[in-house]
Amino acid sequence: MSMTDPRRTPDRDPEAPASEPSLKINEIYLSIQGESTWAGLPCTFVRLTGCHLRCTYCDSEYAFTGGTRMPLGEIVEKIQQLGCPVVEITGGEPLLQAPVHDLMTMLLDKGMTVLLETSGACDISTCDPRVIRIVDLKTPSSGQQHRNLMENLDHLASNDQVKFVIGDQQDYEWSKQLLEKHDLVRRCDAVLFSPVHEQPTGTKIAGAPGMDPQSLAEWIIRDRIDVRFQLQLHKFIWDPHARGV
Repeated sequence: MSMTDPRRTPDRDPEAPASEPSLKINEIYLSIQGESTWAGLPCTFVRLTGCHLRCTYCDSEYAFTGGTRMPLGEIVEKIQQLGCPVVEITGGEPLLQAPVHDLMTMLLDKGMTVLLETSGACDISTCDPRVIRIVDLKTPSSGQQHRNLMENLDHLASNDQVKFVIGDQQDYEWSKQLLEKHDLVRRCDAVLFSPVHEQPTGTKIAGAPGMDPQSLAEWIIRDRIDVRFQLQLHKFIWDPHARGV
């Protein structure tokens, strides 16, 4: 694959100052982790600005633009002030900003647990091996299936997780086939199946309707596949459209 492929992480964010590594940050906050095998635990979220995908079921399009550029040291200090050793780096798409790798290593060196929520469209191979990568492979209903960088599946480690957001039965069958073809249950820590949560009105992206969780749960039971069914807990604790939670 060409190194100019737009799905790959750029070498450097052109807006970043040359003297001190920094990242454009949309928000940093403490909440309850709503997804993955870490669901239910307190977690510090660092949401980076910017994404090159436009998934129909996106629930954070506010992170496409805006934000504040912060030096890495200032970001680490803010995280430490929040007092939670489990940190998720998310977006947007966090791997679009190259200094995120330095940030994750800095946090790991301080003894923190670092989760990376990333799409399947950026190269994960250059991540610090201590990072727990949660790779969100884009299903057909997302409209971005063609952006998946399938080479990422070769780089999965035993502590990583793979997420499929399911919008309909076609998504489910596609995800199940990929699960079997690449032996994902054996190759990573967990495979996560999530129903699409109904999108708010007024979003810029042509939104997707919500997926009935019961249908997805029953398909998993029927087929006896070894995946973890999950709901986005934070959308049941707080208003599903609330930010900073």
